[in-house]
Amino acid sequence: MHFGIIGSGSWATALAKILTDNGYPIAWWIRNEATISHIQQRRHNPHYLHTAYFNTALLNMSSNVAQVIQQADVIIIAVPSAFVKGTLEGLPPHAFDNKKIISAVKGILPDCNELVNEFLVNHFSIDLHNYFTILGPCHAEEIAAEKLSYLTFSGLDEVMCTTIASFFNNNYLNTIINHDVVGVQYAAVLKNIYALGAGIAHGLEYGDNFLSVYIANCANEMTIFLKKLVAAHEIPCNAEIINYTSSVYLGDLLVTCYSLYSRNRMFGTMIGKGYSVKAAQLELNMVAEGYNASKCIHHTNAQVNASIPIIDAVYSILWQHVPAPAAFKKLENVLV
Repeated sequence: MHFGIIGSGSWATALAKILTDNGYPIAWWIRNEATISHIQQRRHNPHYLHTAYFNTALLNMSSNVAQVIQQADVIIIAVPSAFVKGTLEGLPPHAFDNKKIISAVKGILPDCNELVNEFLVNHFSIDLHNYFTILGPCHAEEIAAEKLSYLTFSGLDEVMCTTIASFFNNNYLNTIINHDVVGVQYAAVLKNIYALGAGIAHGLEYGDNFLSVYIANCANEMTIFLKKLVAAHEIPCNAEIINYTSSVYLGDLLVTCYSLYSRNRMFGTMIGKGYSVKAAQLELNMVAEGYNASKCIHHTNAQVNASIPIIDAVYSILWQHVPAPAAFKKLENVLV
C-alpha cells in the first residue's frame, strides 16, 4: 500500500512524519518548489514543524498534484478546507478511480458548503466505501515531539479502515476505528467553532469557572446537533450507539478549546480582545477553520433545525458584527 499526501502545512507534515518514521515511502504534493528543495537539502519543512526531520530517501516530492495521485494507492488530503476545491478542481474526473481516499481536513469547503466526501462524490464520482477520515485530538506539534497521541480512523469499510490504520501505529501514536464517517467530520467542524468561542471568552477575560461551563454546554450542543444531523440526512450510521464522549468527539473538543497550540482559540482570543476579523487573520498568519465553519454550520442548521445558541453567538460576532461582550452577555443566561 503506497501513500500519497496532498498538502504541506503542519498537519500534512505531521502525517508525513508518522508514515516515514514507520518506514513507509510516500509521494508528497508540495505546492512550492523552494519548499521541496529545502526539504531535500535540510530534511525538514522550513515553514512548519521545524523539529520534524525526514529520511529523504522515503520522500518522492512533487508540485504536480496529479502525479502524486497517480503514484499512490491511498491519497491523504491534508490541506485547509478553504483550499481543497482550488487544489483538486483541475484534475480529470477519473483521477481518483481505484484509489482509497483519506480526508485529514477539519472543515467544510466554504465555497460550496460541502464536506470533502460530498465534493469528491459530486466532482469525481467516488464511492463512499473508498473514503476514510483521520481525526481526533492530535496537535501536529505534539506529533513532531513524539508525545503519545490518539487518532481515529473512520470509514464504512471496517476491514480496510483497520488495515489503513495499522500503517500509522507506532510508539507515539495509537489508532482507533470508528464507522461514523460523516458525523466525525461534522464534530471536527463544530469543535473548531467552539474553540474559537473559547478564545473569545478568554479575550473577554472570563475565567476558568466560566470556561468549564461553556465547554460542557458545547459538548451537549454538539451531541444534539450530530444526532439531528443523522436523522435529517439519513446518514448510514446509528447515532444511538455512538459514544459522543470518546476522543474523536469530546476529546478533540477539549484539546482544541484548552490548548495553547489551538489556532482557533488564538484567533478567538484576538477577537475577544477587540481585533477585527481581518486584523486577527493577518496576525495569526494561519487558517483558523472555525471562522468559515461558523457560517457553514449556520446555513446547514437551516435544514437540521437544532438548538445551537453557542454557535449562533460565535456566528453573530464574526459575520453579523455583534460586539463580542454583548453576544457573550446574552449567552451567559443560556448556559447551564
